[in-house]
Amino acid sequence: MMKVMWGSILALAATLLLVTVANIPVAEGVTCSPTELTSCSSAFMSSSPPSATCCSKLREQTPCLCGYLRNPSLRQYVNSPNAKKVASSCNVATPNC
Repeated sequence: MMKVMWGSILALAATLLLVTVANIPVAEGVTCSPTELTSCSSAFMSSSPPSATCCSKLREQTPCLCGYLRNPSLRQYVNSPNAKKVASSCNVATPNC
């Protein structure tokens, strides 16, 4: 029961963080917005597989990942073991920033 509650709290916190962080512009024409990855929040916070929508959005946001990794508020989510599993499942290479 306690694990489920903490998991829910972490998922909610991650979603709120993604919603409140400002957009980060990228020269390649992609608007970097962590809110675009909200469809991935359950996969990032658990061992559930990513949805097709999550993979699509993750591929779209790939040019933004270095910016997210540089952001102290986002780094812990983007660099987590589950996030790396999601990226691997979606065939998205982890960037070397």
